[in-house]
This record gives sequence, structure tokens and C-alpha cells, in this order.
Amino acid sequence: MSYSIRPARVNEQWTIRRIVWQARINPFDLEWRRFLVVEIEGNIVGVGQVKAHRDGSRELASIAVIPSCQGQGNGSNLVRALMARELDTLFLTCRAPLETYYARFGFRRATVQELPPYFRCIMLVQMFLPIKTIVMKRAIEQK
Repeated sequence: MSYSIRPARVNEQWTIRRIVWQARINPFDLEWRRFLVVEIEGNIVGVGQVKAHRDGSRELASIAVIPSCQGQGNGSNLVRALMARELDTLFLTCRAPLETYYARFGFRRATVQELPPYFRCIMLVQMFLPIKTIVMKRAIEQK
């Protein structure tokens, strides 16, 4: 079986959008150039990106794997590949039940005091939404 995690290509932007929409996660700011994709046998089965925000914070985002390929390590491998490219603190926003999943990668729930301006706004806005989310943080240890 041919398996790879690689940077997305321009002709894959609609596949990325479709996978994100089907996962019912934030469909905004889906710039294909930032994405890595999981490809199995020539088919994209997972996507993810790291977004840079104006306040300098960076966000692990848009992590989605098609249902038939979930539970096989595809999402975990994708998260690890995205994190390996980062040299600084990463944040993420997720539904509360996913907290333990992301904790496996060194993320922990961020305190309000730790939140950069972008994520403070997100937390304010989410108070008015039906789906509650949390912000998590993973700090890179300085050597």
C-alpha cells in the first residue's frame, strides 16, 4: 500500500475544502499552500495545516481524516508531521471531547492569561455558538 504525507498541490484545494466541510470543522482560511495531506493509494484521505495569525500566534488547524480512514493512525501521523515543521508554540481550537486526543501530542488547555489576542477573540465569539470549544497550547521547550 502506497502511503505518504506531503505538501498539498494547487489542484487539490477543492479536495481539501470538501474534507474539511464534511468534518464540520472551521471552513474558513483554507489556503492550500499551508496544508499537508495524507495520501493512500493516490487518494487524499486526510488534511491539516498550521495557520499564522496577525498577532504572531500559530495554530494547528483543519485536521480532518475521511471516516473510512479514521482510527488507523492517519490523523496522528498528520499531527506529528505538522508539529515537526514548527519551532515555536502552537495553539489549537477543538471541541472539548478532543482534549485527551491532543494531550497525547503535548497540548494542554490554555489559561485565559496565556491566550494571544486572536484566541481571546475566538473564546469570546464561541460563547454565543452552540458548539463549545477549548483552546489548547503546546510550548516548545527551549534548549
